[in-house]
Parts: sequence; structure tokens; C-alpha cells
Amino acid sequence: MLALEHRQQIAKPPFSVGWRGFWQAWGRRVLLCLPLIFVGIFLVVPLGLTVMISFWERAGLKFRPAFSLASYVSLIGGARLDVLQRSLIVALEATALSLVIAYAIAYFLARKVEPATARIVLVLFTVPFLINYIVRNVSYTVLLGRTGVVNTALVAAGVTDAPLDWLLYSDFAVLLGLVSAYMPFMIFPLFLSIGAIDRQYIEASALLGASPFTTFRTITLPLSLPGVFAAALFGFVGCLGESAVPIILGGVGYELIGNTITSSMDVLNYPLAAALSSIVILLMLLLMLGWYLVFDMRSFLGRILEWRA
Repeated sequence: MLALEHRQQIAKPPFSVGWRGFWQAWGRRVLLCLPLIFVGIFLVVPLGLTVMISFWERAGLKFRPAFSLASYVSLIGGARLDVLQRSLIVALEATALSLVIAYAIAYFLARKVEPATARIVLVLFTVPFLINYIVRNVSYTVLLGRTGVVNTALVAAGVTDAPLDWLLYSDFAVLLGLVSAYMPFMIFPLFLSIGAIDRQYIEASALLGASPFTTFRTITLPLSLPGVFAAALFGFVGCLGESAVPIILGGVGYELIGNTITSSMDVLNYPLAAALSSIVILLMLLLMLGWYLVFDMRSFLGRILEWRA
């Protein structure tokens, strides 16, 4: 009996250990709440205000709180609906092209290159973002202009007799600017998703006699779909709300939804700008909700968890 009581006293943690565990638990909760508070203040609250202002009424150069659908009704007819349709088409085209290029690069880095080399290449993809965004887009006007480097080289090589006007201030130039702006962002989730695939699946497929294309179609591509959807989400949302590329590379009169939002704010039509922004936000939330419901986050974060371990 005395021995049992002695063992219970030994097993019972000291009072200081109990308080230490208490403070550690509270410390973890505080550290978790800090980013949640930050997201709530600087993301959720501004988005909520944007949606709320979209229902306000415009009175001359001012606007007043109300619950009006006038801003949304104005989008149904007129040029704004055409701009929205064009923005969706351009965003889909840029996202699809960027996805093909980014997937090829990510697949090569994840499967054909040593991990150390792959990390160096991924870092190099971030170097262009050290240059100002506007400067990077303006540089295309120098390269693609009538007297630019590309036209000069084509004429000198005899490919064309005269400079090509469609290289700049056209759909091609806007598409090129969007792809170069958002394609590097799409490489990283694709690289993580492809790298998280167990190589034993690939080896088993090869041992069973499957061709490389069959292995890619039946194993690699389906298992990398979480990264594909994440990359498409990043690219589509960015391209849809872009405003600088259409102005610089599209020329006068070329307008996407981002330019419409900016022009609405220039004339102090904040309810309309908020309504347009709310539509973009709604599309983004629907895509994120679909990603969350369809895919398992562990299949996307597997490579991160592996590096952490």
C-alpha cells in the first residue's frame, strides 16, 4: 500500500510543471490568434466593406449608405458587360497557356533535376520580381515595337518584309504580358504537387509495362491535380483583375475589368467600383471553395511537410 502511494506521488507532476503546460497551451493559442486577427483586420474587414459599399447609392459626386442594386443592374447592359466577358476570355486564355508552360517546367524540376539544383532554379524565377512591375511591362514596348529588337531581327533575317504591327498594342501583347507576369507564380504549387507524388507509383507503372505517356496520364497528372487547380486559381484571379498590362501593352481603348474598376474610382463612382470588385471576389471565393471541397490539402502540402521533417 505504501509502495502504491509512493508511485502515485512520483507520477504526479509538480505544480510548476502544470503551470508550464498551461502557459505553453495559451502561448500556442495566442500565436495562432495573431495571424487570424491580422487576416481579419486587413482582409476580411476590407472585403466586407467593399461588398457593403457596392449596395450604396451615388448622389452626384457623393454616395450615401443604402441597399440598392443599381450598380449591379448597370453591369447587365452596356459596354461593362462586354468588358467583363472579354476579361473572362483573356483570363482563361492566359491561365491555360501559363498552366501548360508552368507544368512543363515544374515537371522537369521535380522529376529530372536534383533537388538542390531545382531550388536554385526556383529562386531564379523570383529574380524578375525584384524589378518594378511597371518597368517590366514597359520593357516589352521596347522589344515589340516597330523599331524594337524583335521586329528588327525579323526584318534583318528576311522573315518579314516590314515590321509586324500586331506584336504590340494587341491581344498578343496583352497575353504575353499576362503570361510573363503570372506564370512564375504557378510553377511553385505545381512543383510541390508533382514532387509530393510517391516515386514508387511511377516505378510500379513502369514494371507493369506502361509507357511513359500512360504513366503520366494515369498517375502523375491525376495525383498532381491539386497543384494544377491551385496554380490555375492563382493565375486566373490575377489575370482577371489585372489593370497595368492592358494599359501598357494593349494601347488606347483596350480595357479589362481591372481598368473599369480604376476608371470608376477616378470618377468617384465607388459603388460601381465596389460592385465590380465584389464580382471578382465572388469568383475567387467560389474557386477557392471548390478547391477546398474537392482536393485534400495534404496531397498539396506533402512536399512542404517532407522538407519540414
